[in-house]
Amino acid sequence: MTILLPGKTRAIEGFPVVRILPQARKRMVGPFIFIDHMGPVEFKANEGLDVKAHPHIGLATLTYMLHGSLLHRDSLGTSIEIVPGDVNLMTAGKGIVHSEREPLAARSRTRRLEGIQCWLALPEMHAMIDPAFEHIKHSQLPHYQTAGVSIQLIAGKAFNLRSPVSSFSSTFFLDTLAEKGSQIPRPEPEQECLLYLLEGSISIDQQDFQAGDAVLLESAASIRAQSDLRCLLLGGQAWDRIPYIDWNFVSFQQASIDQARHDWRSRRFPEIPGDNEEFIPLPE
Repeated sequence: MTILLPGKTRAIEGFPVVRILPQARKRMVGPFIFIDHMGPVEFKANEGLDVKAHPHIGLATLTYMLHGSLLHRDSLGTSIEIVPGDVNLMTAGKGIVHSEREPLAARSRTRRLEGIQCWLALPEMHAMIDPAFEHIKHSQLPHYQTAGVSIQLIAGKAFNLRSPVSSFSSTFFLDTLAEKGSQIPRPEPEQECLLYLLEGSISIDQQDFQAGDAVLLESAASIRAQSDLRCLLLGGQAWDRIPYIDWNFVSFQQASIDQARHDWRSRRFPEIPGDNEEFIPLPE
């Protein structure tokens, strides 16, 4: 059965965000335990987004920009700007701190900012690995073409292609453009799959959906573009156990989350070189 998962809009640091996962009806899709659609928002000159330093454990964050750019800094010493089409994967493991701010040059003009940020839960055997960071250019990502459909594989494996982005469990993340009337192939039918429609309209098993809809697909779903469109397809092998999620922390052990909360409150996490004066306090 095709299931519509309506997102909820909220503001984070004054920035509009649509929270797609988790939901009461579906807490995970494959390893994806958290999906946010950031924006879109139009900023005037001298305005901008500043997500201050904050910690993570037990997950990998994947950032994929649609419009605009962000400067990623973390406690490993990474400082890199991400632009549309590129991928940032930050593996938190046993603990990392990062910030996301618009670069100074971008703030000098009116611009649009929009992106997707996902959390992929780490399997229990990898949950406490050393933190790591990787930046993959869009030119390094594999493409798949079929009649009227162009697909870029952001992460994981699908259509006999494999992304260079590291993964710790069976997963896929596809950015898809389709012409009106074309049939969109459903990736990895034995795995869970969520379709998020960014632009246009679509028919799934003879039900119509519009931009902003997130739809959980059946394995044999028939997907047809009702207009020229852009959508994301995300998923992976279903998990037998769902880890705890508390603020920015993910773990199969409540004790690990309790310890992470204590460590952030006590300022025991590592600091970000050059960005250690501002931070997001622990929600109480």
